[in-house]
Amino acid sequence: MATSADVLVDAYERIREVVHEAADGLDEQALTYRIDPGANSIAWLIWHLTRVQDDHVADVAGTEQVWTAQGWYDRFALPIGKDATGYGDGPADVARIQAPADLLTGYYDAVHEQTLHYLRGLTDADLDRVVDTFWTPPVTLGVRLVSVIGDDLQHAGQAAYLRGVIQRTR
Repeated sequence: MATSADVLVDAYERIREVVHEAADGLDEQALTYRIDPGANSIAWLIWHLTRVQDDHVADVAGTEQVWTAQGWYDRFALPIGKDATGYGDGPADVARIQAPADLLTGYYDAVHEQTLHYLRGLTDADLDRVVDTFWTPPVTLGVRLVSVIGDDLQHAGQAAYLRGVIQRTR
């Protein structure tokens, strides 16, 4: 019988599949391609969805983000602050996110492993814990984890779409 944690692990595994399908094998020109000057790139989309997952899961788990704990911020060497997640980024911010596919997916995989480690320790009762009282109603752990899944799948799907556009135009 599957537990809630098993279902969450499955959902996060699906994100990983789409991230790799969208980025693997692309050069930096393809990763930074933008349909128009105001659009997001594959690099930004994957970086952002990973940063959001890292930020939100670390927060509910009470751990340091993989971004800083494992040195990914330094490896990326981006002209951004350590706390940047991409939330509210404009076109100039999107343009700053440039990285090779193996760096993007490497960071994603590290966050993914940290996420799975956390999820596998959860019980069904844990999902009712309130993790954010800023919202009405307050946000529970289950709602926060599903919110990350929804956001990440949207951005991963956008990256996959862009990959298709790029491949058809080359």
